[in-house]
Amino acid sequence: MKTSIYLVSMAFLFISCGGGGSDGATPTPEPANTAPSVPSLVAPTNSLLCINNVVTFEWGASTDAENNPIVYQLQIATDNQFSQIVSTSEVSSRTQAVTLDKGKAYYWRVKAIDSKNASSAYSGTFSFYTEGLAVANHLPFLPEIIQPETNTTISGVSATLKWFASDVDASDVLTYDVYFGTVNPPTEKVAQNRTTPTYEATSLQAATQYYWRIVVKDNKGGATTGQVWNFRTN
Repeated sequence: MKTSIYLVSMAFLFISCGGGGSDGATPTPEPANTAPSVPSLVAPTNSLLCINNVVTFEWGASTDAENNPIVYQLQIATDNQFSQIVSTSEVSSRTQAVTLDKGKAYYWRVKAIDSKNASSAYSGTFSFYTEGLAVANHLPFLPEIIQPETNTTISGVSATLKWFASDVDASDVLTYDVYFGTVNPPTEKVAQNRTTPTYEATSLQAATQYYWRIVVKDNKGGATTGQVWNFRTN
């Protein structure tokens, strides 16, 4: 009996001295880092004709919940999908001057990146033209997709195609040619000289991939061919 009491006492002593306890208090985990807010674009404004090819870009400030230092990534491209980027720069200020070619259409966007490498989404995209020498007419900007979004799947046997287009020459009247089909790129012109940026595609087949693109034309002979968009039917 005495032996049993002695063993129990020794076991309690070892446990109370830390034999089975923790090494200390559990450290408090660091709070998760959140990305900065999306910057808003200020200048050059959308669809602007810049009279100088040295363009000063400006955007609104982003906020960061953890108050981390922020830098901004400015991207400039010659297409609105940013597959043809001509300049990418990271700056801590909210302005940046860039020298560009004359007489070209450009597209720009900005995102914010904090010191822990968390980044916001890109802002929306603004377009502008740099003034060329003796340019009487500027081509329309590339069309922007509205619906259906590219690479999506839709239901039904019809689809309303919608897009947006603009021209730096405010007096120009825009019309649209629509190419649509199951080949990439689409070669069948299903509508010509439409005055509204919509087209109703009907008699669609199930489980089929469709491709479409828009040619934007002004009333002075200028034309801009958009990129290929696509969707699939259920």
